[in-house]
Amino acid sequence: MSQAITNLTAQRDRFLAFVQRRIRNRALSEDILQAAYVRAISQVNTLKTSQSANAWFFRMLRNAIIDHYRHRAVEDRTFTDWRPEAETHTFELEEAPANLCGCMTKALGRIRPSYRELLEEVDLKETSIRAFAEHSAITPGTAAVRAHRARRALHQQLLHTCGACAKSAGCLDCTCQSSPAHQA
Repeated sequence: MSQAITNLTAQRDRFLAFVQRRIRNRALSEDILQAAYVRAISQVNTLKTSQSANAWFFRMLRNAIIDHYRHRAVEDRTFTDWRPEAETHTFELEEAPANLCGCMTKALGRIRPSYRELLEEVDLKETSIRAFAEHSAITPGTAAVRAHRARRALHQQLLHTCGACAKSAGCLDCTCQSSPAHQA
């Protein structure tokens, strides 16, 4: 059966063309093909004869393509409700209340760099989630989830930094900057 796998890998260009005609994205097609090869190697014992290896592998590729579109449809349905909120939520420095917590910059510096980058681009520079996703080579759904997690991480950092001030007033009417614990 190892000969069947060798024959399948020798036809890589043919299989890649098959996937690309259905996916239209070279990088994604490469990923799907590689995953199918891994699956074929792990399931080679289900292959009856080496003559049927091509048909078996084409069936495996078709299933991988169907799984890709099925996964994408689920992702689209799952994140549809989040997109409008995530795309319209922006933080405008010019319109920010004068008494907004000055701890924001410090808290931003303490969260994960990928979260900080997203918040700076989307909330501070008003880049849309979709544009950020394209620039970062991720799906809009992934960007929306990352935005949600980044905002939650920032909120947690503000709670840690500002304590009760952030919890009670939501960083408005900030009194924490004058506290000795905040200076640390």
